[in-house]
Formats: sequence, C-alpha cells, structure tokens
Amino acid sequence: MTADSTETEPIDVTGMWVTADGHIRQELRADGRYDEARGRRAHAYTGRYAVTGSHIDYVDDTGFTATGDVRDGVLHHEHLVLYRERPGG
Repeated sequence: MTADSTETEPIDVTGMWVTADGHIRQELRADGRYDEARGRRAHAYTGRYAVTGSHIDYVDDTGFTATGDVRDGVLHHEHLVLYRERPGG
C-alpha cells in the first residue's frame, strides 16, 4: 500500500452520527443509503452516499446534493458537526 492509495481508500463511516444536542441523527447504512432524522421528524432526508477517502458525497432522494468530511473522527456535513454514536452511549 502506498501513501497515495490511503488517500482514496474509503474509511468506514457506517453507523449512527448525531449532533451534540441530539437534534439531528444521521444513519449511514452499509448499503450506501442514509436516513436523517431532525428532532421528532423521522426520515426528514433520505438518499444515497459515496465515500472517497474521508470525503462523503450525498445525493438526497429529491436530487439535492451535499458533501461531508470526516476529520479526527468527527463528521463535518455542510454546516453540521456530527459525532459517531457508540453502542450503549
């Protein structure tokens, strides 16, 4: 493995990501789909995502696009900051 190959190999982002206040919860599923809840509104946004290195490209089911990056274990998704939810935590 070269230094260049690690730049494009996707990191594992599957699981639940949540804002510090718990208002926004984004599930990134292993099948390349995501499901985002906002407050009491379940399934507020759904669509697909693709990972390149630590970068995420989102395409909402309505066609809206967004991006995100994982830096130091934190997901920066447009203006949101989400943390990986740990089981039992």
